[in-house]
Amino acid sequence: MEGAALHKTTAPNLGSAREQCEQVPVMSNPLTIVLADDHAVVRSGLRALLERSMSCTVVGEAGNGPEALALVERLQPILLVVDLMMPGLSGLEVARQLRQTAAQTRVVILSMHADESYVREALRVGVTAYVLKEALSTDFIYALQQAALGRRYLSPPLSEKALDAYASQTAETMLDLYETLTSREREILYLAAQGMTSAEIADHLMIGVRTVDTHRASMMRKLGLHTPLDLIRYAVRRGIVNLDS
Repeated sequence: MEGAALHKTTAPNLGSAREQCEQVPVMSNPLTIVLADDHAVVRSGLRALLERSMSCTVVGEAGNGPEALALVERLQPILLVVDLMMPGLSGLEVARQLRQTAAQTRVVILSMHADESYVREALRVGVTAYVLKEALSTDFIYALQQAALGRRYLSPPLSEKALDAYASQTAETMLDLYETLTSREREILYLAAQGMTSAEIADHLMIGVRTVDTHRASMMRKLGLHTPLDLIRYAVRRGIVNLDS
């Protein structure tokens, strides 16, 4: 009887990905996917899982944020599966920019972070699914199926807590100061939050140090930040970087 009760409670996780697929309406267009993760072995594992479990085509892979952004803009896939913390641009910043350049592509964030701030920010920038890396492979496949149909999915136990917090935040309808930043200011915010100096940022972006300082000062002023520590705290709170990066 214990076995029967367990089966009833956890049934969504016990079936194969293909069995779950049968419960989802069939899409009229072939499912195309771009995978973005800075570890090639992770991308290879995801590709193998998807090609074994779903009727889909992985049309491209990216190892950093800017590469993922360019690839999606060029290929216009149905889904982008992207790691939350990517070199160059975070998964959240990629999702934010894709709203303007590839709005029809639905973004699925893969993350080891269950922090409410990350999930809330993901919802705010239009991410369709937020999947924890500890999730079962069947849950991951189900999340992609839901996202492909335009249905929001959050890994348990994120769902209710994050959606309630997001609804509460949305009700406040307050101005998001981040949206006032230029793309260059956002790049510098991301790099500065990782501890890079103005000289290192200038070298990375191939611009002058003075130009970096000008953009940094403008960005700090717009966000109401005063110290490097303020900047780092803001970037962590917004899910732009995490403390491990």
